[in-house]
Amino acid sequence: MATLSRTGVVAGEFEAIGTTNVVLCTQSETLGEALDTARWHLRLVDSAVSRFRPDSEVSLLAARAQHGPASAFVSPTFADYLAAALVAARLTGGLVDPTVGAPLAATGYDVDLGAVRARGVFRQTAVRPVPRWTSVHLDLSGRRVSVAPHTLLDLGATAKAHAADTIAARLADTLPGGFLVNLGGDIAVAGDLPPQGWAIGIEGADGRSRQTVLSTGQAVATSSTRARVWQTEDGPRHHIIDPRTGRTSPTTWAQVSCAAASALEANAASTAAIVLGPDAPRWLEENGIPARLEGLDGAVTLTRGWPVAAAATDPGSGVAR
Repeated sequence: MATLSRTGVVAGEFEAIGTTNVVLCTQSETLGEALDTARWHLRLVDSAVSRFRPDSEVSLLAARAQHGPASAFVSPTFADYLAAALVAARLTGGLVDPTVGAPLAATGYDVDLGAVRARGVFRQTAVRPVPRWTSVHLDLSGRRVSVAPHTLLDLGATAKAHAADTIAARLADTLPGGFLVNLGGDIAVAGDLPPQGWAIGIEGADGRSRQTVLSTGQAVATSSTRARVWQTEDGPRHHIIDPRTGRTSPTTWAQVSCAAASALEANAASTAAIVLGPDAPRWLEENGIPARLEGLDGAVTLTRGWPVAAAATDPGSGVAR
């Protein structure tokens, strides 16, 4: 459904890849085609990298890796999204790692989140070792991927963000006007800006607005320890694994929002911040990343570059959760 804001921006939303996705356009006549483009691309992404589809390329590669080192020729989509995940791993020094799939599944997140929660309390299995991202080899020219034994790739930390970047860029290349693409809180913008810029609302897991910031081209992503949560015999778990230990990352922060040149970079930074726990503000500052970190008690820490004052909320804004 499309809604018109007072700035003339139109928005439409749809469900895919386990989340709510929103596309905003500065020209109303482009919305239908923009939504079709986003849906089509996310179908490709889902078939390539979903951990929850037995017929996805990720799942088929994991099945081969159960018996030893494995390799496969992959689709352009798979190769592109794995390459993006490896970029995030390199940028974060391995704090965001695409080989955490088996440890994540061992905590109970081995099916769609709704099904995980419907099972009730999960009995966690043994902690699985993390093969680490340096064990993954991608030959982009031949589109061949090789992984270590027992590797289950999990691109969840980067796939939504890279998809937001990809879709936004494609829309700006093929349609007139400007676009904001919000895939479950990973937000990318491209093309013309609205008169005041894009108003992006930062919401908590409880749905309450925390702040609204203006983007004049920057991407924004939020990682949370409160949104994707389920119960195990050892207490609640969330979906971010510390690759250094193979265990659920600390819950120092309720959520972290970061701004960067791309949604992929913003998401890599926000995920790394969750993994780092109390060391996150220093790491973000050292890497020049504007960020808003919200503690479990609601206390907020800002790094340089993140605005202190909220901008005016606009009905056509994107929302980062």
